[in-house]
Order: sequence, then C-alpha cells, then structure tokens
Amino acid sequence: MIPEDKQNHVNFFQKAIDYLEQQGYSDIKADLDGYEKPESYVNNERQTTLTPDIVAEKDGYKYYFELGTKSQKPQLLKTKWLLLDRLSDLKNFYFKIITTRGHYRFTDQVINDLGLESTKLIKI
Repeated sequence: MIPEDKQNHVNFFQKAIDYLEQQGYSDIKADLDGYEKPESYVNNERQTTLTPDIVAEKDGYKYYFELGTKSQKPQLLKTKWLLLDRLSDLKNFYFKIITTRGHYRFTDQVINDLGLESTKLIKI
C-alpha cells in the first residue's frame, strides 16, 4: 500500500495485523501508529522511501506483508511490490500480499502484471 492510501484503509490495516497475530506471527512491525515501524528503503535517485506495510516473524522466518488495495498510483505500488519481492529473495524472507473483498481483482491483476505468481495471496 502506498502512503496516500493508508489513511483510507486503517481498519483493513488493523484487521490484517489481528489476522497475523491469530495465525501465530510474532514481532510484528507495521507502518501504522502504535506499532514499531519496519525498516525503510530509500531510492536516492528518485528521492522516495519505501516501507513494507507489515514485517513479522513465524517459526524463525521473516515475512514481508503488503496490503493489496486499489490504488490511485498503481505504478508506484508495482515498484514497491517488485522491490520487496526481490529483497525477500535476497534475504531469504517470504513475501505475501493480504487483500480483502473488493480488492481481489485489482491485486490479482497487479501480481500478474509483475509476474509474481509465486507470491502468496492471502484473502481475509
């Protein structure tokens, strides 16, 4: 999720965190008030900062979670997801996208456009 979309989807953000806690994830860091913020990645050329929506651990493995919602800036969203997918490969993390009703088609289309078919899509 890009920063402009976060204010519109705070409830979904909290719902995703609650879901992850119920699934046994721990050390949850989220780009949301009240939680420790995950590590950000800076692109000096474009002067942009990308922060994963949620970072959590389970069974000794680290996971990047992104929230798949319709976006007004799909190209920025695609760039962020592609970067997180590549970083997760380099660091031996897992990358998953959480989506909800009303956003399945958009999220699935972005995943297909990027060729991220191996990325697990979680529907809550």
